[in-house]
Amino acid sequence: MGILKNILAHPLTRGLDIDDPRTTALRQVIIRDKPFLWRIYQEWYAALLAELPVGAGEVLELGSGAGFFSEFLPTVITSEVFVCPGVRLVADGQRLPLADQCLRGIVMCDVMHHLPQPRLFFAEAARCVRRGGVIAMIEPWVTFWSRLIFRHLHHEPFLPDAAEWRIPGSGPLSGANGAMPWIILQRDRARFEAQFPQWRIRRIQPFMPLRYLLSGGVSLRSLMPGWTFPLWRALEAPLAAKAGMVAVIVLEKM
Repeated sequence: MGILKNILAHPLTRGLDIDDPRTTALRQVIIRDKPFLWRIYQEWYAALLAELPVGAGEVLELGSGAGFFSEFLPTVITSEVFVCPGVRLVADGQRLPLADQCLRGIVMCDVMHHLPQPRLFFAEAARCVRRGGVIAMIEPWVTFWSRLIFRHLHHEPFLPDAAEWRIPGSGPLSGANGAMPWIILQRDRARFEAQFPQWRIRRIQPFMPLRYLLSGGVSLRSLMPGWTFPLWRALEAPLAAKAGMVAVIVLEKM
């Protein structure tokens, strides 16, 4: 599998430090240059946008660096843990420099599983998000299929058996456990609900068992041309719930 990963590695980021802000900037270029992956992000952003409530409060996006959610919601407060192009706020999701109950939503893609102490994030989000507001995110999910793919073809750790809700200390992006959202919100759901009664799990929908893999993500070359995207979406639909590699997750502030 290691040989295959080296062969498929995207040339723009091969050998670069994942925690280097320049890598994040290059990943934005990769997303825009890969039609198949570009359409995946469009689908993700449309799903997140649909979950945001109307009314008072701003929307914060965590981990904006490589993405383009602001093209779907121009008023969003884009943020990242380091300075990079297009980011309005440099902030750590575990210590947000924002007023109480000022947000109607927090959105993020592939961010929660990098947070060293997720409990701090949920507490901070509960402070900053108003009642009826949401956390809406796209995160890796644990299924029989995703266990195989993430463990052998992905560059990040994927540890569904981890005992603690904690990511070992490392860089802001190299520190990760792709299984952490599933651990907290599925495996340990009762514990989460007891510790954070402010948050109601409104929706968890696994999906996309094939398309993200075929896109190569931000680290590998694309395995399919963009014009095949609708075909693969139709083919994978019957497998989505049982074999999804990612999930739409929505928490509502009570």
